[in-house]
Formats: sequence, structure tokens, C-alpha cells
Amino acid sequence: MLKRTNTGSSPADRLQTERIDLERFDEPVYVTRPYLPPFDEFVDGLKEMWGNHWLTNNGPVLKRYASLLGRHFGTDNVCLFNNGTLALQLGLQGMGISGEVITTPFTFVATTHALFWCKIRPVFVDIEPDYFTLDPEKVEAAITPWTSAILAVHVFGYPCRVKELADIARRHKLTLIYDAAHAFGVEVGGKSIAHYGDMSMFSFHATKLYHSMEGGMLVFRDAGLKQTFDYLRNFGFRNEVEVVMPGTNAKMMEMQALMGTLVLRHIGELTSKGQAIEAIYRERLADVPGIRIPPPLPPEIRYNYGYVPVEVDEADFGMSRDRLYEELRKLNVHARRYFYPLVPDFACYQNVQTRDPLTVARRVAERILTLPTYSGISAETVERICLYVGEIRARAGTRA
Repeated sequence: MLKRTNTGSSPADRLQTERIDLERFDEPVYVTRPYLPPFDEFVDGLKEMWGNHWLTNNGPVLKRYASLLGRHFGTDNVCLFNNGTLALQLGLQGMGISGEVITTPFTFVATTHALFWCKIRPVFVDIEPDYFTLDPEKVEAAITPWTSAILAVHVFGYPCRVKELADIARRHKLTLIYDAAHAFGVEVGGKSIAHYGDMSMFSFHATKLYHSMEGGMLVFRDAGLKQTFDYLRNFGFRNEVEVVMPGTNAKMMEMQALMGTLVLRHIGELTSKGQAIEAIYRERLADVPGIRIPPPLPPEIRYNYGYVPVEVDEADFGMSRDRLYEELRKLNVHARRYFYPLVPDFACYQNVQTRDPLTVARRVAERILTLPTYSGISAETVERICLYVGEIRARAGTRA
């Protein structure tokens, strides 16, 4: 229960002096929490697995799941992996990408790790300020004779400027690859985000809106790549006695496929719940000085509402993003600084030369905070978080 204290007498005084007692949440409120399907449905699936005595290596549950996803995306060109990082890494390898790849500094570090493991040099360029995706003008300016591909990220599920990037890739004969880890269910112009570019990687990690406990998927344009990806994820085996390429063990197992199958049944309600949560944040934080929420997306984009990122402007809010992050943690609200630091600021990538000053990306990385959103969070909890953010700001102004 929220408690308010008021030390003023007139309505104007009350507007200035009403305060909310900042009571710590009894249980941690994490930035995300995995959706779990009805337990009985999962148990029924486990009974099938026990009957099959088949846990991994392209079993019947996985085959059925792959077919289900193919129908969902309207293509047979899908391949499943045990996680998104290996999916992207083997996708790059299977497509023969080499030399330099233009990519974003504002992403989870696994995007860049996949390039590193394929001995590809990342070329970091800046992002656009509204939705934090690659700035096409910066991409085109960074192209050199060694550039082989563009690796763009649909950050927080916000679609990249797909038309501009496709035009650049076409004119410069570059492969266009998307890290769509956050973008399951997103559509542009009535078409799945998976059908833009030459290949898209989706992560099914438990922190995602849609998950299979852990897992990843590639959707690709060239049907001929399917066999290559199948080889690469299973040690390069063609059959029992032939190994045709140096692959690895990146197979999805039956239990992951079972979870993914069951969660897919509920993706519509998960998206609707996320939309309702975002609407509360958008309404309640709209008038808090120093808190910026990305603008509403254009009508041709169908969003999945998997994340609620905000930017904290220290001058207007009265304290830094990091200070707000700590204040919320004291109240048992575990927001996250996605993505901070920038990838090129990690020790393992500081030797990568970056010509672009990354002005927007650095500003966003210092300000970004993602707020809790998941299917099990209540509207009351979200309202309370919003009130706390406003109260923290009010108290910061009082101290100033």
C-alpha cells in the first residue's frame, strides 16, 4: 500500500509538498521474468519424451517444433540451435562472411563476440537517437573495400531502418544480416521482421519475451544454406562416416523444443500484456522531467512490447541514471542498464580502432535504463514503480 504525507494546507501547497513513502518491495521486481506455460502441458510433453527415450540430436519434438516455426514465419528456411550466440556465429561462418563487418556498438556483447569467433573485424558506427538502431548514413560512410556485410541489431525489438539498409547493401553488394534477438513477433508493413535482409538470428533465451528456456534460430533467404547450417550445428557430420566441414555441437535439445512449442501457443497474450504494461509506463512517466521514453512507433510497425527502455537526463531529472538505478535497487526494483558500457569500451575490444566518435551511442549508453516488464508483473506494481521514479526525482529536486 502506498502512503502519502502532506505538509501543505492549500491545493498549491499540497501539489508541492505531497510525498510518497518509498516502501521497499517485499519481493525483488526484476527487469524480466520468463513466462512458463501451464505445468500440465509441460508434463504431458515430458511424458512423450520419456516414451521416446530421445533427448537430443534431431528428435521428434524438435522436428515438429521446427515445422511449427516454419509455418509461423511462412518459410522452410529455418534452422534451430541451442542458443542465439552460436546461431549467429555459425550463420556468419556458413555464409562465408569475412574481412570487415559494419555493426553497432549499442548491443549485447554476444553480437560482437560472434564476429570475433569468425575472425571478422567489427567496424562500429553510430546509432540513431529515437530507437537506438544503426544510423544508415553512418553505415554508408564506413564502407571500405574490405567490407563484406552489415550486421544490424533490432535493439529492444525496435526495427532497424530496413529499407535504407537494404538499399545500401544492394548498391554496395554487401550481405545484410540482422541480430533479431529481441524482435520475435515484430512486423514491418505486414511482413515478419525475419524476412528483411539475407539472414536474421532470433534468441530464445529465457529473458526474452518468447523463449525456449535457451535457444536460437536462423531465418535465411537462400534455401541452399539449410544443409550447411545443419552440418555446422552437428560437428559437420553428413552421415555416420562422413564429416564434411569443421562444425561444432550447437543442436537444440528436445526439452528446449518442448518449451518453445508451448510458449508459442501463448505469444499473442504475452504481447498484449506487454502492450498494456508499456502503456502504463508511457502514461505515468510522460510528465516526469528528465525521463524520455522512445516515441510511439509508426503504424506500419507491429511491435512485440518485450522491453521498456527509458533515458534519464541528469540535468532535468536531478540525478544521474546510475544514481536512479541504485535508488531503485534499494527499493528492490532491479532495472538494468541495457546496454552499458558500449561494446568497444570493454577491455577485449578496446584495441579495435573506431573512426566514428559514436556520439549518440555514448550519450544513450550513459542514460539508458530498462524498466521491469514481463507477463506476471501486475499493473499495480508498474504503477508503484512509476510513482517511485517520480518521487525519487522530486526528492532530488528538494535536495538540490
